[in-house]
Amino acid sequence: MDISLDTLTQHGYAILFAIVFVEAIGLPVPAALALLLAGGASALGSLNVWYVLGGSLAAMAAGDTLMFFLGRYTGWWLLGLLCRVSLNPESCILRSADSFYRRGRTLLVIAKFIPGINTMAPPLAGSMNMRFLPFFKLDVVGAALFVGVYFAIGYLFSEVLEAVTSGMQKFGQMMGAVVIALVAVYIAFQLGMWVRARMQRTVPFVIAAEAARELAAGASIYDVRSHGYFEAKATRIRGSLRLDPNALHQSALAFPATQQVYVYCTCVREATSVRVARELEKKGVRVAVIKGGLRGWKKAGLPLEGVPPEELAAMPVFD
Repeated sequence: MDISLDTLTQHGYAILFAIVFVEAIGLPVPAALALLLAGGASALGSLNVWYVLGGSLAAMAAGDTLMFFLGRYTGWWLLGLLCRVSLNPESCILRSADSFYRRGRTLLVIAKFIPGINTMAPPLAGSMNMRFLPFFKLDVVGAALFVGVYFAIGYLFSEVLEAVTSGMQKFGQMMGAVVIALVAVYIAFQLGMWVRARMQRTVPFVIAAEAARELAAGASIYDVRSHGYFEAKATRIRGSLRLDPNALHQSALAFPATQQVYVYCTCVREATSVRVARELEKKGVRVAVIKGGLRGWKKAGLPLEGVPPEELAAMPVFD
């Protein structure tokens, strides 16, 4: 997003408040930079100090409140969505939840300054049943600290910011073409990797109906979702067993050489299932991946079952 002192001056407070709110709900926009520039614009007389501070604080608190209640009512789903930028979304959730549970009330005050935690803290507070009023008080303190620090820096160094952003506008135009070229190269690289993976993939796939027939005949089906079971209403294929894909080498499971095994997950292109299937093939296991995973099974109208309570890994909750 192209942000400069001129941009904030021309479009006033709306663009600043929109940027602060949008970052608060998890989108990657530079609220800190916008506050720096707003501080500089206020020092130069283009913006009113109290409107900037009050409006930014209100926008951030509104975004955090929205995320708090979304976390309260969507639970793991929203946290998983926010963690998708991580290499391991599920462990991202567990690390964040554990850290927040141990330091939650204090962490809320400084969360805005910690990448990865800044967006996760409000929905974690909601998911872990923190009462709203204590959350809101601590969140407002943290938001005021964040807004105040970056605004003050921009206000005190307004002349420097004006010179820097003026030069960066010309530099940004040149860099735009470079970024477009890099994106094109990245897309080509990813496409090449996908094609190569498709060509090298030898793991057999079966449709859900075929796996269901084999299950009835005595075959084994394993749920290899990397996140395990967090939601109280989690379901799985009826008759399937849990196999943790992150602990295959520590797994005590022994598969008879003649037994046919099927695996499924919920990720894009059955990526986890394919990885697990390759590992099992190395052990001599006859394995196939259920095409479409759990969604394919549901779409075929095949039977599901609730996850046994003892297999659920519930998040900690605040009293």
